[in-house]
Amino acid sequence: MFIDSHCHLNFPELAADLPAIRAAMAEAKVTRALCISTTMEEFPQVKALAETYDNFWATVGVHPDSEDVHEPSEDELVQAGALDRVVAIGETGLDYYQMEERKGGRSIADMEWQRQRFRMHIRAARRASLPLVIHTRAASDDTLAILKEEGGGTGVFHCFAETREVAQAALDMGFYISLSGIVTFKNARELHEVARIVPDDRLLIETDSPYLAPVPFRGKTNTPAYVPYVAARLAELRETSVEHIAECTSANFNRLFPKIAS
Repeated sequence: MFIDSHCHLNFPELAADLPAIRAAMAEAKVTRALCISTTMEEFPQVKALAETYDNFWATVGVHPDSEDVHEPSEDELVQAGALDRVVAIGETGLDYYQMEERKGGRSIADMEWQRQRFRMHIRAARRASLPLVIHTRAASDDTLAILKEEGGGTGVFHCFAETREVAQAALDMGFYISLSGIVTFKNARELHEVARIVPDDRLLIETDSPYLAPVPFRGKTNTPAYVPYVAARLAELRETSVEHIAECTSANFNRLFPKIAS
């Protein structure tokens, strides 16, 4: 049995075909999925998925790359995090990727709004006693520094695509590492090394669907039904069985998100 620890089933690419997606999940033995919020505007849709289907859960948060959206207060996040079926704060973090191309030539200094948003999510998670779902892209130094400055916490670095050194730093702080379809790509050699060093009790798997479909579906719309392909590649890299990957990642999911088990 597999669990998709990070997906976006409210996005248009998937929302219109949810019955077929759920049927494919059942056939692939993907028993549960965590539906991720990226804005407060979409949070009601994400929460509705978790309320409608007993094997879906929700998070609440604002993606670091989302601009011109409602900025929740710390109190708003804490209150939303206390709702039934909401099990984490995020996704949150930092994203400096393609700043010049996509953000009018702004520099890292101009990303202070992202850093303040991240700090607010960290503080909300601590108050709500919930884990963080962290997105970091081209910003790992600042992501780790801010977590340390804010006193750390618990949570997961999702869709991990950074270096072995960043992975070790996150692990040393007590965070989990979630690997996506990227780990199935032949050119992701550094990530393959990361996949080998994450301890069994800190490993999660995800699709980040509708994005990043694993080989052999690369370039197509991703769905939670494809998470076993991530597990299969991890089993190869770690020289273990797919069943072992399924067992340990499912146990880790339950441990990291205790509201699910309560």
